[in-house]
Amino acid sequence: MKMVFAIISKSDEDITVSALNEAGFFATKLSTTGGFLKKTNTSIIIGVEDDKVDAVLDILKKYAGKRIDEMPYVAPSMARSHNGVGAPYVTVPTSAGGATVFVLDVTSFEKF
Repeated sequence: MKMVFAIISKSDEDITVSALNEAGFFATKLSTTGGFLKKTNTSIIIGVEDDKVDAVLDILKKYAGKRIDEMPYVAPSMARSHNGVGAPYVTVPTSAGGATVFVLDVTSFEKF
């Protein structure tokens, strides 16, 4: 048996846990805060049989992995000239998501 411990972005929490549950995996969520920039994260703990680890990792990669999102950006000069209302914007690619995952051996598992 293995324990998968994944630290993911808070914004990816709902869709990731839903996907894990739909695939038959039970997950325990913990709210956590990262040391760098004090970003809010979610840590997920999943107990899984050895032969199911790859399935869990595939779900984590799909729903919580690094990706490029398009974010709206308004140039400061345009925001000032429009008082922030109706200012034209462009979208810029920005990095989003990402997970840190640990897969640990479990020597004993009990459920009471």
